[in-house]
Amino acid sequence: MASEPGASGAGEGRVVEIWTDGGCRPNPGPGGWGAVMMYGGRVRELSGAEPATTNNRMELTAAAAALEALTRPCQVILHTDSEYVRNGITRWLDRWVRRNWRNSAGEPVANTDLWRRLVAAAAPHRIEWRWIRGHAGDPMNERADALATEARRALAGSV
Repeated sequence: MASEPGASGAGEGRVVEIWTDGGCRPNPGPGGWGAVMMYGGRVRELSGAEPATTNNRMELTAAAAALEALTRPCQVILHTDSEYVRNGITRWLDRWVRRNWRNSAGEPVANTDLWRRLVAAAAPHRIEWRWIRGHAGDPMNERADALATEARRALAGSV
């Protein structure tokens, strides 16, 4: 693709839309993540896998990797079927940071490394975090799921 999402012309009214998904089989176990990015009629797909991980880690990785792929500050709509990601970033994060990355029970927040990565990746952008129901027919969510599954299967095939 000649120009990547966020590479140029992300002026007012121009929005990068991102759909992310991640998963494992079994959980925990080998996992994959996928992201579909759309900007100005262009589509970019990203994916990856890890041999030993969890669903939540793959969901966080997908969102962070997609935001890290943007080359300039953007207005973003990020669609995720993970309530963990959406609630974490929009509802729980401020409390976690105030409590020095401890949850309401006083325990360390799970996946702190990836939450910090996501916070850093999100910082330059204006993001609307949208939850969508997984496996409910949204074509871009289904594509992100397929990318995650393909990445996980390719990893399993290469071991």
